[in-house]
Amino acid sequence: MAAAVGAGYLVGAIPVAVLVGRAHRVDPRAAGDRNPGYWNAKALLGARAAVPVFLGDTLKGAVAGLGGQAAARVAGLSPHGAMVVTWCAVAAAMVGHAWPVFAGFRGGRSILTFVGGMAVLSPRTFLVGVTVVVLVSLAARSFSWGARAGMASVPLVELMVDGLYRTAAVGVLLSIIGLRFGQAALAERRRSGPATSAPGGRPPR
Repeated sequence: MAAAVGAGYLVGAIPVAVLVGRAHRVDPRAAGDRNPGYWNAKALLGARAAVPVFLGDTLKGAVAGLGGQAAARVAGLSPHGAMVVTWCAVAAAMVGHAWPVFAGFRGGRSILTFVGGMAVLSPRTFLVGVTVVVLVSLAARSFSWGARAGMASVPLVELMVDGLYRTAAVGVLLSIIGLRFGQAALAERRRSGPATSAPGGRPPR
């Protein structure tokens, strides 16, 4: 467990968006929405230049999951024990992406890392989610809406294909994303500062 979690965190902590941005002389932590992830990299660098960020952040979750499975096999764990270790490894990769030790603990939202992890944890849920993304993207002519629909479908699909126990584990992974979104919202509020005037034009006290 320690090896899988430690390796998962270190893989997740590789600041792919920062490294790609540095090659283009852009720091995604200081421009756009200040999120060092794919969406901000795409907005700042363009879709083609951001492809390595998309692939790299997704591979983090997949590599962590596969590493967890390998560690469980070496340790000779039961199928249940192997599942627990693998889920924890993916969670560690998401934590590493969100709070990376290699980038001042200023990371992204971990969405793509979650997606890559789901490809290992539940291939059927992953494939259904990808199908939803493609169909909604084509129907709405918007990849962002397709991605939202795909993410929203994950808990329901997981409940149908793998049961309540694993769906609860998905909830834990999604809570990491929610926590990082909340932290980013608080940081943005602090940057915006207090209102310059009170209602009615009076200066705040």
